[in-house]
Amino acid sequence: MGHLVGKDIFRELGRKIDGMEMRAPWNERLHAILKELYTTEEADVIIKMPYGLSTFDELEKATGYQNSVLRRLLDGLTEKGLVFDLWIQEAYHYGPAPMVVGIFEFTMMRMGPNVKSKEWAKLLYQYLEGDTSFFAANFGRDKQVSFMRAIPHEEALQPSDFYEVLDYEKASALIAETDKFAIGFCSCRHEKLHLGEKTCDVPLEKCSSFGYAADFMIRHKLAREVSRTEMMENFAQSREMGLVLGVDNVRKNMKFVCHCCKCCCGPLLGISKYGYPNAIVTSSYSAEIVDDTCTGCGKCVAACPINAIAMTAANNPEGKRNRKAKVDTSICIGCGVCVLKCPTEACRLAKREQRVIHPETTFERLMLQCLERGTLQNQIFANPQSLNEKFMKAFVGAFLKLSPVKKALMSDTLRSRFLDAMKEGVRKQGKEWVLDM
Repeated sequence: MGHLVGKDIFRELGRKIDGMEMRAPWNERLHAILKELYTTEEADVIIKMPYGLSTFDELEKATGYQNSVLRRLLDGLTEKGLVFDLWIQEAYHYGPAPMVVGIFEFTMMRMGPNVKSKEWAKLLYQYLEGDTSFFAANFGRDKQVSFMRAIPHEEALQPSDFYEVLDYEKASALIAETDKFAIGFCSCRHEKLHLGEKTCDVPLEKCSSFGYAADFMIRHKLAREVSRTEMMENFAQSREMGLVLGVDNVRKNMKFVCHCCKCCCGPLLGISKYGYPNAIVTSSYSAEIVDDTCTGCGKCVAACPINAIAMTAANNPEGKRNRKAKVDTSICIGCGVCVLKCPTEACRLAKREQRVIHPETTFERLMLQCLERGTLQNQIFANPQSLNEKFMKAFVGAFLKLSPVKKALMSDTLRSRFLDAMKEGVRKQGKEWVLDM
């Protein structure tokens, strides 16, 4: 333990987590969370880990820990959900968990006799929602790429000759193409329960995961395995309760779906309470009101989870109604909850005029998120122990932080070329499997 003495190991850990795809601004609240959740040895391992996924042998070389010690530490970290261990290419690959989706969710999904849910809920709430620094760092300044996007309830979509509903916009397609399912506690709802702020009657056990993500959750007792039928019933109940479906912001191999209520969900509150409309990426649709059939009942207003619908004067000369609904399309996320509650079918989902860009894979989302948040250099030069990589990381990082460079690479003109270049780099490392995640 001598090598850990003389430095604030948790400050170093904070820098490491802040360098991932979701920024984690440093303050005393984050310091308190890290000291509570990690031991000093665990913090040291995370600091020395590469940012991406690594095999055990690669971690042994990177961290310098002996085999038995490293296994013990990784076992503890994966059980707490602070490190991912994913079974890929006939081997476990390990990666440090970011603040979201990771540290927050898995901490509040843990169950058992030794968990301190009430204490953890207070610490995490004070950091994530106590002020707006976390939201500002991740969703401010015209950020476009979030970890989550909304998908519409399929029952809210009307058949049309003008557009096709693609599979990645359908929960039913996700369920049909997956062979492993898990349901666990909603971290947001569990947090709000312990804070006394849960005002809904939505069950805690709702959070859905699929495929290799479900395998991770089941192995570490963060969720229970369920059948395809039970998963379909879970979605049907969410439809009846008017919950928002928030899915992994990718088009292929989606790993999770959140079933979000407006009183508990952090990303929804990021929009409605804290004023960050990009906390959830919109679906390809937005709500619209057919004036001729709107009766002004206000049920869509009550149903909307982010206050994107308001009642306005109807200006009806015949005097049959005094008010009508109006949608603020600048913040509408296209979830379809309002459509399900409209008794006259005056509320409907329409295809957005401006195309919404959803990353194809987790790799694409990760690259675009890191580029936006100024941490892409950590993914390119992932080994924190290499002096050469440290120099290149600082040099490239300074270049990528230049506003014109970032804007150009995120533009419609250069985004595809940028992603192709990143993919080619991965292929040269012999890690093509990363591109299909």
